Amino acid sequence: MKLEDIINISGKPGLFKIISKTKNGLIAESLEDQKRIPVFASDSVSAFTDISIYTTDDSVSLKELFQNISKKESGGATSIDSNADTNTLKGYFKEVLPDYDEGQVYNSHIKKILKWYNVLQEAKLLEELLKEEEEPKDGEEVVEVSKAAQFEQNKNQPKGHNVKASSKAKGGAKTSMPRKAS
Repeated sequence: MKLEDIINISGKPGLFKIISKTKNGLIAESLEDQKRIPVFASDSVSAFTDISIYTTDDSVSLKELFQNISKKESGGATSIDSNADTNTLKGYFKEVLPDYDEGQVYNSHIKKILKWYNVLQEAKLLEELLKEEEEPKDGEEVVEVSKAAQFEQNKNQPKGHNVKASSKAKGGAKTSMPRKAS
């Protein structure tokens, strides 16, 4: 599993992993109760690779923040409850990300991040997600688009612009375009 396959769906609690792509969207499975739900193009979906935390200089990826929390907690669940008081939450967050922008990172963000970390820890996905990705070998280029990114790209395409490819036993590949209205 890759970090790109973990998503947050606006309006739905918890985290989801992408199971498959459908004609009209995605099928996602909750990491907490393993229930599968459809995700439509009208849903607001955020892939974990797209989420970052504001700092005073720039921003930090969620993966880097989770690595910091994991180092602090020695690979275990967080020692702080996400429902702790404001000062405790901010103090903990200052320890794992000292230069976070307190004006743009709210308590609700901190609570959500700590919950996400613990959900990934309980699902035994955190260690796998935080592994350093292998560097490509000399002369090798790696181009990969996550399912969530493909979903976002297709979501913005106008209707009728899909190109379907099929192959025949004789004559090679055939490409068919949608018919024009008469």
